[in-house]
Amino acid sequence: MKAIVYHEYGSPDVLELKDIDKPLVKDNEVLVHVHAASVNRLDWHLIRGSPYIARLQAGLRKPKDSVLGADVAGQVETVGKHVTKFQPGDEVFGSLFGHGFGAFAEYVSVSDDLLELKPANRSFEQAAAVPVAALTALQGLRDHGRIERGHKVLIIGASGGVGTFAVQIAKSFGAEVTGVCSTRNVDMVRSIGADHVIDYTHEDFTQGGQRYDLIFELAGSQSPSDIRRVLTSKGTLVLIGHGESEGRWIGPFGRMIRAFVLSRFVSQRMASYTAKPNYSSGPNQGDLATLKELIEAGKITPVIDKTYSLSKTPEAIRYLGEGHARGKVVITASGEGG
Repeated sequence: MKAIVYHEYGSPDVLELKDIDKPLVKDNEVLVHVHAASVNRLDWHLIRGSPYIARLQAGLRKPKDSVLGADVAGQVETVGKHVTKFQPGDEVFGSLFGHGFGAFAEYVSVSDDLLELKPANRSFEQAAAVPVAALTALQGLRDHGRIERGHKVLIIGASGGVGTFAVQIAKSFGAEVTGVCSTRNVDMVRSIGADHVIDYTHEDFTQGGQRYDLIFELAGSQSPSDIRRVLTSKGTLVLIGHGESEGRWIGPFGRMIRAFVLSRFVSQRMASYTAKPNYSSGPNQGDLATLKELIEAGKITPVIDKTYSLSKTPEAIRYLGEGHARGKVVITASGEGG
């Protein structure tokens, strides 16, 4: 099969399209014929091996996983002998994050508890855009932000992959949502349900009079101390950092540590986290199924900026790394896109 592989850290130029063996299927796994995958910031950081602290898990001198790609949507080809949830021919989607990678290929082997049946009303490309970004948004708002109906919610970075899902998920909880984005994305953020949109190129939200019950910070552009000015006295700030502002060594962790220390001295809550994969059991049981229900109910629509063919994966990751993608960037296993 064809796959995008890399054996050293560097720019997206280290990625190559090569023929490799199809993965073997374990007893609790399914072999998925990949129709689409999506690119995440995680892929950008793993290729570069930055921040360096990530190499403790990814490989100190060279990457442990030669094929990247966490999000996948495709058709089940074969199933392991212990798999009862799926059968050949089923259309599925899910994420391998936390359990290896491999979606930037024509086939990938996936544990059955990381997958769900694809939403019936969405394409493979739209389904592939969902898992990591939407799970991050759902768990950030629900589990760490403790969102409630009627909450005033501010989403900083509302036009990105996680942000576009966060706007829609927050609305599904009955919140009043304000999105922060650049001028070119104002109309798009409003079109996916934001009640209010702040163009950060013309307005500094930290200087405004509005106070928010929950702030979801996805852009990494503001310090926690500045952001908490617009939190209510008992409000919650949920942080996800991209890591560029902290340099090569610890990435976003320095910012998160400072927020944690600050939270010990103020009444406002501050939280940072890494999204957990979908499991068939455990604390995040059924999160992917929850997202599927929201999608089929029309409450979430994946926003896709660009689509690239598998051979153009380096260009797709380079584009995402520039930081201007609107919604998600998707890879298709065949055909030319982008």
